[in-house]
Amino acid sequence: MTVLDHRHHTGVPGWIPGATAPRTDPAPLLPDVSPVRVLGTPALEKQDPALLRELYRRLVVGRRYNQQATTLTKQGRLAVYPASTGQEACQIAAALVLGEDDWLFPSYRDTLAVVSRGVDPLEALTLLRGNAHTGYDPRASRTAPLCTPLGTQAPHAVGLAHAARLRGEPVVALALLGDGGTSEGDFHEALNFAAVLRAPVVFLVQNNGYAISVPLSAQSAAPSLAHKAVGYGMPGRLVDGNDAPALHSVLTEAVERARAGGGPTLIEALTYRIEAHTNADDATRYRTQPEVDAWREHDPILLMDRALRELDLLDDGLVQDAADEAEALAARMRAEFHADPELDPMALFAHVYAEPTPQLREQAAQLSAELAAEAEVQH
Repeated sequence: MTVLDHRHHTGVPGWIPGATAPRTDPAPLLPDVSPVRVLGTPALEKQDPALLRELYRRLVVGRRYNQQATTLTKQGRLAVYPASTGQEACQIAAALVLGEDDWLFPSYRDTLAVVSRGVDPLEALTLLRGNAHTGYDPRASRTAPLCTPLGTQAPHAVGLAHAARLRGEPVVALALLGDGGTSEGDFHEALNFAAVLRAPVVFLVQNNGYAISVPLSAQSAAPSLAHKAVGYGMPGRLVDGNDAPALHSVLTEAVERARAGGGPTLIEALTYRIEAHTNADDATRYRTQPEVDAWREHDPILLMDRALRELDLLDDGLVQDAADEAEALAARMRAEFHADPELDPMALFAHVYAEPTPQLREQAAQLSAELAAEAEVQH
């Protein structure tokens, strides 16, 4: 008897011996047809005025942070800087929705999120300065080290979130990724484990259109990156990544759902990086100026400015306070980065493995001998 005959005799269309029916109705997992928006919609009037003003303030300060870090790179004070200019709403909302005991898992473009989490800018940028593996204590800030390999932080977020739940701790982990990171195997493994384990983790993909120079159309054929959630059995959400209150709302809902035991959520935020991939990139080789200009009209600060003025929530005092705070931060960054740090080259081998490997010990011994010989020559 063929499989087709067996289907016919069971009376169940599509039934295959040994197969199980789908365990989840996919409909509730599908992302919104259009990106979730608050700015420019009736939902804006329902927002907390204090939250709207706070988001505006943080956006202004965040933009100045990006500008100053970019300038420091041009001055040689940073080895490289992947600016998040244009993506500040994603960074700020991500840091703002987390509780004190929650964990943030950033990627290399997310230093603004790390600073917004409370980490000192000098410490947050230490990795990109080339001075240490990481410049801050992850446990103290509940922020994982910044990482340059794509997607590797996603499985770590799942592991920490699952472990916290096993210990009975109401901790949520939020993993930040770019659209390029969704093509990495680590991303898919993380989503599968998170869904099966119902781990309290939220994945925020900042889709800025390009994985370095590769446009999204050359990377994924899915209707949206948020649709990828359905294949793993978790909800997918699509949101305007330059709409700060919309991001805050969608992220808050996902974090609360995870904390309550509802499992993970994949959120795709549609945004754009105004600057090049890094200071070593020539973005004019793969995108046009009219495209960049169009996105400048959808700038997160511009959108918030218009919305707050419409609600009569943006006064001269708030504008001046935000500008003063932004300039104070920039001045502190210039002062701190002006001084050349005193570095111990041997620190390169610390905090890599709990028990150093034979290769690491051999390399450390070789460097120590070279430093000793150099010191002897100088004396």
